[in-house]
Amino acid sequence: MSQSNPLRRLAELGQSVWIDHIERSFLKNGELLRLIAQDGLSGVTSNPAIFQKAIAEHDSYDEAIAAHVRAGHTAQEMHEALMVEDILIAADQLNPVFVRTEGRDGFVSLEVSPLLARDAEATYADAKRLWTLVGKNNLMVKVPGTTEGVAAIRRLIAEGINVNVTLLFTVERYAEVLEAYLSGLEDRVRKNLPIGQVASVASFFLSRIDTLLDPKLESASNPQVRALAGECALMCARGAYAHFRKTVLTARWQALAVKGARPQRLLWASTGTKDARYSDVKYVEPLIGPDTVTTLPPDTLIAYRDHGDPARRLETARTDGTFSMQEVLRAADIDWSAIALKLEEDGIKKFVAPHEAIIAALSSKRAQLQAG
Repeated sequence: MSQSNPLRRLAELGQSVWIDHIERSFLKNGELLRLIAQDGLSGVTSNPAIFQKAIAEHDSYDEAIAAHVRAGHTAQEMHEALMVEDILIAADQLNPVFVRTEGRDGFVSLEVSPLLARDAEATYADAKRLWTLVGKNNLMVKVPGTTEGVAAIRRLIAEGINVNVTLLFTVERYAEVLEAYLSGLEDRVRKNLPIGQVASVASFFLSRIDTLLDPKLESASNPQVRALAGECALMCARGAYAHFRKTVLTARWQALAVKGARPQRLLWASTGTKDARYSDVKYVEPLIGPDTVTTLPPDTLIAYRDHGDPARRLETARTDGTFSMQEVLRAADIDWSAIALKLEEDGIKKFVAPHEAIIAALSSKRAQLQAG
């Protein structure tokens, strides 16, 4: 099975495969369990856009929505309850993976409200509330990798809460996130609290980088600039991985590791190819390496199962590309810092919009059911 299924080979090469998808019937009809058994799937990620699509486009939630309306719940209460119900089912189905891997995998992720992305204190409070509400050791609370989010991450890790840091686009911000993780673990050590059960991943978003940058690069007169089209996301990812590998060799990390600390693995997100000119496994194939996670939307997961070519490529890839990339962009009057900020702002908006859309849709359904 492992030799014929490229997805299972990824696990043998040190990379965990998660799916970027959740939906009630997907959980109820045994599809998630099938993917765990067939493909070695070992985790689930969700976000406001995924939940909006699931609840708005599938009738599998109608019975639950009607029950919440009869109970007098508001649209906001219904939204959270429906999400948590799905998270609980997924957590239970993934728990055998969590046990078998001794807490390395088997996680399901639930995002704090995207409306709080610019509020450090509110992000911390909401993450802590969701952790308590779900009450599962294999939950990861998703916190945006904004400046405000980074401030919350250290506190959450210090309290033993598993964190999936989302919306990362630059090596510099990733370095801040990793620092917050290490500091949070050190805070626990100073209080004589265990650190071996704390888990975290740092989700680096890929295809969105190229989607924003490619039009600017392709219109440039300089061939060196045009050559960067389709390459910037991978360069940034390799730079982040190089920083990770450098960090785990430090005495600081080793002092934590001997106490049982788990590395904060890089998770490759936004792996679905948005440009039809590129391979449908463009953001999977080059980024295979130990201590990484790749989370795949269903179409990309199917594509990789069909024609993936697994091999460790991260360890041998050049890792100085992000620096030369920034130099070339600067020479072309493209401000990478401004691009990164726009990616972050756009990422927040892409989560806020579906969050607000599902609240509006549930409000409408609630009114219809009450009137009926």
